[in-house]
Amino acid sequence: MTNPRKTDPSPGAALRAARKEQGLSLRALSARIGMPFSTLSKLENGKMSMTYDYLGRLAQGLGVDISLLVAGAPPPARPAAVGRRSVARAGQWPDANSERHLHYYPAADLRGKLMVPIIVDVTAHTVEEMGGLVRHAGEEYLHVLTGRMELHSDLYEPLALNEGDSVYFDSAMAHAYVRVGDEPCRVLSVCAGEGIQRLAQSASENWRSPPPPAENSKPAHE
Repeated sequence: MTNPRKTDPSPGAALRAARKEQGLSLRALSARIGMPFSTLSKLENGKMSMTYDYLGRLAQGLGVDISLLVAGAPPPARPAAVGRRSVARAGQWPDANSERHLHYYPAADLRGKLMVPIIVDVTAHTVEEMGGLVRHAGEEYLHVLTGRMELHSDLYEPLALNEGDSVYFDSAMAHAYVRVGDEPCRVLSVCAGEGIQRLAQSASENWRSPPPPAENSKPAHE
């Protein structure tokens, strides 16, 4: 049988191939991860955008690295240019819906980046609310801009991080961002590694409008 990932590089085809390799029907996978059958069907057939949230839940449910679902397509070719740049004015970043966090994408106009910067409003208060830990190939830098959070992983005790704190870690280590307290928490996450460009490209299908300012940000000086 032809492997869809060899003929169709889309995340939907990669999902179908991974599911069939485990002998799972759509309904069986739906029951396993608690995702509606109709949603899974639309994701596999390219009728719904494959967001980072969906990728994380599917990878967790199938027990595979998240990059398996996105690495089927080669990353966009990096332009042969010197000195390219992208300027993102405060608050003017495209955003993407997420069931657990809200993601904003500075430098969205540059294709084939070696690193993908993401501004994340952390909203989940527990790993369970996140749908479990996720992993993907590469490395990740996390810097807390506002609020408090914990970095949960499968190798370490939860790491408490306050405003101004940062951590650099291996993204292949299963992990999750969890907010502490009721105050807004916004972080800068910079990801690098195989498949991350495809993740950003998938998220771009859901980009909407610039985000609101952080709730505890100071007004501009008049």
